[in-house]
Amino acid sequence: MSLQSEPIGSIPRPTTLLAGIADHAAGRIGLDALDVLYDDAVRDTIARFEALGSPVVTDGEQRKPSFMTYPVHGLSNVATDGVVVEFADGHSRQLPRLTAGPFRYATRSADYLRSAQRYATVPVKQAVIAPSALSLLYPQDGIEGYDREAFLGDLADEAEADIRGALEAGAHRVQLDFTEGRLAVKLDPSKGLLNSFVSLNNLVLDRFTPAERLRIGVHTCPGGDQDSTHSLDVDYAEFLPSLFSLHAGVFYVQLASEPDPDRVLAVIAEQTSPEQRIFVGVIDPIDPIVETPELVRDRVLRAAEFIPPQRLGSCDDCGFSPFGDDTSTPGETAWAKVRARLEGTALAAEQLGV
Repeated sequence: MSLQSEPIGSIPRPTTLLAGIADHAAGRIGLDALDVLYDDAVRDTIARFEALGSPVVTDGEQRKPSFMTYPVHGLSNVATDGVVVEFADGHSRQLPRLTAGPFRYATRSADYLRSAQRYATVPVKQAVIAPSALSLLYPQDGIEGYDREAFLGDLADEAEADIRGALEAGAHRVQLDFTEGRLAVKLDPSKGLLNSFVSLNNLVLDRFTPAERLRIGVHTCPGGDQDSTHSLDVDYAEFLPSLFSLHAGVFYVQLASEPDPDRVLAVIAEQTSPEQRIFVGVIDPIDPIVETPELVRDRVLRAAEFIPPQRLGSCDDCGFSPFGDDTSTPGETAWAKVRARLEGTALAAEQLGV
């Protein structure tokens, strides 16, 4: 299959791991026992990807408490009462709040990558959180003795180190999760917040060489948690031009759940440059119905009418379980969707003759 196809990130965690996390939190098992469960989940995730013929794999984010907060998990200078993100179904997620400087990552993505590489026989990609998302941890009323500019400087340094560490550890590609981009338009229709996010991310991306940026991608979606989204009601056309102004070589764009994908594809065709590779979402992780390979094929073929096949790839719209406690999607449903993505992309490649 010459048309590239990649997973976005998270795969539902097995019940044994979820039980082990709860047991560890309650003091019933130790860290060593929990680590064995994490290893088992990572090994199984990679084995399942490879058995389906996935040319690129991830660790399914089995070890991450969430796709966003992994860098600060366990830090002593964060509180739990940060920014609240509201989802369409009424549930919410509350982000941490930084209480004191300096800002430092507690965990780096290269640690997850190396754990996955022990079991993989094909290339491994690594998802990282975009610095713009972590900028939301700084409180609006500031921190005494640690102003916002100092925080943003530290954040840029830490985000660069996180990306660079994964690249140097041999990641096939490093994927910046930028789900807050579309949300920014909802929170601030003037796009001032979105512009600040793009500027911060580009500040970090510009620290990498053009060759390195070809291995750096940006993922966007309207959120995906407990079968709900936080910004699907935001017009994609209001966001996509800013997305493609990011200085990355690859973009992973949620599309399967869009009500008017042709309109989105037209905007993508107009706004992207020839050196940018576009992976379009052909699987909707929060839809319980499993897509058929033929539906995936047709979605890829439709995208190929707008994006040249040599610049085109397929992906899932979002991770299947970005937050560690999200059990809304059964594991077997997720794996059936992964199979459909791979088989459908292969069918499209055959029909396109690439």
